[in-house]
This record gives sequence, structure tokens and C-alpha cells, in this order.
Amino acid sequence: MEASSVSQPAHSLTEDPPKALTFDVFGTVVDWRKTVTSTLIASAAAKTSSSPRSAGLSPETRQRLSELTDRSWADFAQEWRDSYKAFVGGYKPETDAWMDIDTHHRLSLIDLLRKWRLEGLYDEEEIEDLSKVWHHLDPWADSAAGLKRLGAQFITSTLSNGNQSLLKDLNEHGGLGFQVIQSSEDFKAYKPHPSTYLGACEKLGLDPGEVAMVAAHLNDLKAGRGNGLRTIYVERKQEEAFDPASDQYADAKTWVDMWISQDEEGFIEVARRFGL
Repeated sequence: MEASSVSQPAHSLTEDPPKALTFDVFGTVVDWRKTVTSTLIASAAAKTSSSPRSAGLSPETRQRLSELTDRSWADFAQEWRDSYKAFVGGYKPETDAWMDIDTHHRLSLIDLLRKWRLEGLYDEEEIEDLSKVWHHLDPWADSAAGLKRLGAQFITSTLSNGNQSLLKDLNEHGGLGFQVIQSSEDFKAYKPHPSTYLGACEKLGLDPGEVAMVAAHLNDLKAGRGNGLRTIYVERKQEEAFDPASDQYADAKTWVDMWISQDEEGFIEVARRFGL
């Protein structure tokens, strides 16, 4: 089925547009996989060179590094991302002490280095620095230009599990031009908790039906829809958790308000659909 045949199921967004767009960020706006993997590879390479950064490495760590390929570091990056998903998915705001994503990324990196038998690879300062790679993720090619066009008609806001400082750095690094920076940190809960979606709408001064959630993850959109937001799905490479052959994926095509396929131009295509 072509994307255009499923993009406007019941109430067309183009005929009855929202007033604001809230955007998931990791994977939807920025290509985390490319930046994180390349940074891990470069950091490991610096440790095996003759630079001062290589001093003090044990023979065991050097041997372990020699065994790792670029594919290995891509797998490491995926495990780091998966640890984030498990963390936010298991967080219970009613009982759990608050931990922001920067803290999680640092602690998760320490755990992964241990798991991968690389405990001696980085000192504490280097771990802190490497864990902040998530502040400097490059955007998808259409993100900045598409956001600029969409911002001519809509309020554009992040709605991400990333903390405020992380999102502000991503906005600046990618020249994204978001008009509002909203984070789950503002509500001390992580998506898909209802307080994140409803809190974002309240802070924008809008009813949920006046806001559309933009994401590359159908589970995020499903949660937003369950709280009254409208939905724009932008397919991104390797980002969708739902199996395309599954019933839940097929069902999503009946309720997603606008569906942008991977072979279209992402946010630029969203803007085109709105006549921008």
C-alpha cells in the first residue's frame, strides 16, 4: 500500500491542521546510530595509536581492542541505545527516584565497557566526555530544512526523553530551530507516561487535539494518540520496533493521521503535505 493511501485515515490533518507539532528526537530528528558508532570507532582508534591517550593500557585491553571491528562498535552502540529503551520503559515516576538521561548514558557506558571486557579503556573523565556524544548527534538530512518550513505555520517543540541540556545542545548542533524545548525531565516522567504528552500540551496552552506528535516510532505515536494527540509517522532507517508483517503495524495504518514513507523526504515531505 502506498504511503499516500494511508496518510489521512479519518480526519485529514491537511484539512484540519493542528496548531503545534511535538517531535520525538532520538531517531526521528537525529541519526543517533551514525554519530555514536563513528565516535566509538574514533575513540577506540585514538587509544591504539601512539598518542598519550594510549599510555597505560594493559596488554589485555590492547588485545581486546584488536579483536573489535567497526561492526563490533555498531553493536556496542545498539546495546547502548537498547539500555536507554529499557531504562525509560521501566521507569515508574510514582516510586522511582529521578535520573536524567545524561546520568543513565554515563552509567550504562560503564556497564557496557565492563560487559565488553574494556574496563580499563577509559578513565573517569574520558567516560564522562564520551557519554556526552548524545549531545552532538547529527540530524537527518531533511530535519533542519523541514523544521524551518514547518515553523512558518506551526509551533515546533521537542517532546523527548532527553534532558533539557541535551536537547538544547542537539538543537544548536544541528541548527534545528525548534521554537520550544520540552523534555520528559520537565514532568519527571518518561514517555510513554501520560504526563509527558498531556504536560507538553498544557505547557503549549493547547488541547491535545490541537497538537500532533511527530515520531519515527509507532509505539510513541500510539501512546500520544491514547492521550488525544494527533499523529505523524516519519519512517527512518532501522528505527521501527513494530514488525512490518505484524498485525499492530497493519493496524497503525488505520489510525496514523499522516504517514511519511522512508523513500520520501522526511520533514520536508511533511511540510509539502501541509502546502509549505
